[in-house]
Amino acid sequence: MESSKKYKLCSCFYLFLFFFLTSVAADPQTESLLSLKSHLTDNSNSLKDWFIITPGVSDKALACCSWSGVRCNQASTSVVSLDLSSKNLAGDLPGNEFLVFTDLLELNISDNSFSGEFPAEIFFNLTNLRSLDISRNNFSGPFPDGNGNGSSLKNLIFLDALSNSFSGPLPIHLSQLENLKVLNLAGSYFTGSIPSQYGSFKSLEFLHLGGNLLSGHIPQELGNLTTLTHMEIGYNSYQGVIPWQIGYLSELKYLDIAGANLSGFIPKHFSNLTKLESLFLFKNHLSKEIPWELGQITSLVNLDLSDNHLSGTIPESFAGFKNLRLLNLMYNEMSGTLPEVIAQLPSLDTLFIWNNYFSGSLPKSLGMNSKLRWVDVSTNSFQGEIPQGICSRGVLYKLMLFSNNFTGTLPQSLSNCSTLVRIRLEDNSFSGVIPFSFSQLPDISYIDLSRNRLTGGIPLDISKATKLDYFNISNNPELGGKLPPHIWSAPRLQNFSASSCSISGRLPEFASCKSITVIELSNNNISGMLSPTVSTCGSLQKIDLAGNSITGGIPERLAKLPHLTGLDLSHNNLSGSIPSDKVFQSMGKHAYEGNKNLCGVPLKSCSAYSSRKLVSVAVACLVSILLILAATLALYYIRQRSQGQWKMVSFAGLPHFTADDVLRSFGSPEPTESVPASVSKAVLPTGITVIVRKIELLDKKKSVVLNVLTQMGNARHVNLVRLLGFCYNNHLVYVLYDNNLHTETLAEKMRTKKKDWATKKKIINGVAKGLCFLHHECYPAIPHGDVRSTNILFDDDKMEPCLGEFGFKYMQHLNKGLVSSTANTADQMNVIRAEQQKDIYNFGQLILEVLTNGKLMNAGGLIQNKPKDVLLREVYTESEVSSSDFKQGEVKRVVEVALLCIRSNQSGRPCMEDALKFLSEADNRFK
Repeated sequence: MESSKKYKLCSCFYLFLFFFLTSVAADPQTESLLSLKSHLTDNSNSLKDWFIITPGVSDKALACCSWSGVRCNQASTSVVSLDLSSKNLAGDLPGNEFLVFTDLLELNISDNSFSGEFPAEIFFNLTNLRSLDISRNNFSGPFPDGNGNGSSLKNLIFLDALSNSFSGPLPIHLSQLENLKVLNLAGSYFTGSIPSQYGSFKSLEFLHLGGNLLSGHIPQELGNLTTLTHMEIGYNSYQGVIPWQIGYLSELKYLDIAGANLSGFIPKHFSNLTKLESLFLFKNHLSKEIPWELGQITSLVNLDLSDNHLSGTIPESFAGFKNLRLLNLMYNEMSGTLPEVIAQLPSLDTLFIWNNYFSGSLPKSLGMNSKLRWVDVSTNSFQGEIPQGICSRGVLYKLMLFSNNFTGTLPQSLSNCSTLVRIRLEDNSFSGVIPFSFSQLPDISYIDLSRNRLTGGIPLDISKATKLDYFNISNNPELGGKLPPHIWSAPRLQNFSASSCSISGRLPEFASCKSITVIELSNNNISGMLSPTVSTCGSLQKIDLAGNSITGGIPERLAKLPHLTGLDLSHNNLSGSIPSDKVFQSMGKHAYEGNKNLCGVPLKSCSAYSSRKLVSVAVACLVSILLILAATLALYYIRQRSQGQWKMVSFAGLPHFTADDVLRSFGSPEPTESVPASVSKAVLPTGITVIVRKIELLDKKKSVVLNVLTQMGNARHVNLVRLLGFCYNNHLVYVLYDNNLHTETLAEKMRTKKKDWATKKKIINGVAKGLCFLHHECYPAIPHGDVRSTNILFDDDKMEPCLGEFGFKYMQHLNKGLVSSTANTADQMNVIRAEQQKDIYNFGQLILEVLTNGKLMNAGGLIQNKPKDVLLREVYTESEVSSSDFKQGEVKRVVEVALLCIRSNQSGRPCMEDALKFLSEADNRFK
């Protein structure tokens, strides 16, 4: 009886609770939001407070007015703003749930993962809407079509749909919105031309259509947008020229038509843009001279005309740019001198004019009238001295003058330039002493003074450079001096290169050297012993002491270095036996030859030295016979080898192979008979296995090919396969590659190894770093030419990718005469750029191949029409990333980089430097 009463009481309570909650949720707007929540995926539980609060709710006030992201009118009777931005929401957005919000003024659902088509009900029924932000989602399909009815959103002022996956034509009906001030449709897959109707907006101030797949001509009607202050329509693939009517946009402050495949020239009518502050026209095909009239835009702050085909000189009219901070003219075909008027610009802080044909001296007053921060005039034909006052305003942090014809001494003022972070002066003819006082350069991290004529030794206080990680002074043959005593204790120093500098004295003790990874000191006059304390340098990967006068034995402790992969002690005065540890034997004979008192594997056995005196008389007797025999063979050799004498080039820090070593490894004095394939393996007499590639020299192209091979051999990066050297005569070249570490290709790994996201990310970043080094750190740039999974190699212990086969396609162009071999010709630069674009495209395809475990191979052309959300789901599955995993954001942004790289419009693709930056941002954003 008692339990029956309790049951009836509980039933009544739940029945009452049901009717009470139903009555509370009776208002349509609260119900619609609850229904909306039920349709969405909310992995972060961002809408956890979206539930009915029973006490204290009046009959008229909406229950939802207290919820996060919801703002009501003053009486709490109607929702006027809904902000669901950055809440990690996903799913298809149901349009019907928004029909009741007739008073809604603002709707913001940006920075989520909504997918599917954007519901037209939202766009055409919220008639009071003033602001609509749907940016940074995955909406796909066509943008809602107004069917000629643009008046339903007559109050709309702000529309942002940036970074989605919309396709089809741009919506024409938007041009009927007379109150619209901001229109952002950038970063999707809109196709076709910009509608001419877009020139009829009455109030538009901001227009962004960049980063789509737009084509056709830019409509001249855009010149009617007299209220416009900001226009970005670049990173598309238009045809034709820049409409001169854009010069009518008198209120314009920001104009970006970069990467848009435009030809022709810069319109003189731009001189009417008297309020323009930023003009970006880079990465097009603009030609002819910069119009003199451009200098009349005195309001300009940023001017970037780089990566075009502009010629002629810098106009003197640039003297009017009193507000200019950025001047970027790099990668053009401009010539003449850098005019004095540039040095007089009071606001200039960034000057980029590298990779042109400029000559003459830099203005003496450069840096004295403005706070110059970054100067890059590299790869031109400048001469004369560095202006004394280039850092007189005390803010210079990057100075790039390499690959010119500069002479004279380095100004003492550079030592007082405490803001310097990076200085590159290599490949010039500078002389005199290095004036740096490192205690006054607290932020310096990168110094390259190689290939000059400097003297006076290395500054003794280099160890006080607390942030220095790269120092290269190699190939200054008269530098002299001794190594600073505390050089290895510089806290961040990783790469120290001072080969061929006539340095004498002893090697400093290796103390506090945990950061050093590369030591290159070959071909100097260094004496003394190699201290066992070198084993404390736990990060050391390579040490090259070849061609010195080092004595004593080889420290066994070297074997304790866990990362040591390169050792060269050849051509010194070392003695004793080579330690038996396999680390030493793996370096090969090349690492030890030229030390007459050194023995042991891989050199001759030490026991052979004990009987040396016994055979000395016999050797003397044989000398005369051998001399006669050698003379006879030499005559025969010269007559028989019409192809010319074989020579060998070995690269610094790597094995000193001889031509005879290579020829003997083929088992024949003429290797053409025993190496039928263009690529093969060979075992040198030292026991080292190398990859050998055969190149037939065509039509007297020997010097051209050898120059490119030398450049390729000097390209050193952790993500590049090492080129050891090459053997050549007048008709053939045999190129030798390292084969010791690389045992498996990326294509093989995708079939056999783990496929987790962390591994894929490391592979993609490594390939990007290697390509970025080839494209942006090598001068001239080295295009890879064949980026694919079978040319990405690994070692057994690490998942660090190494790019093989780089540079060969471009070299074959030169070998076959398809490209002019004259340095810095426009033809050569165009071919390099074209090959770089292919590298970028293939890199994008490689990303998709890695992310899908090989399922999307060569998918560039096919993937463009696949909805982004479908592609993302496929990639999430193949990368073992669940729907609730925070890594989804990383994966999404890597996919976006891939899609940028495989755009059919070359001008819409990022350069490898930008691609690597985007990947780094994707990696860091979620840390």
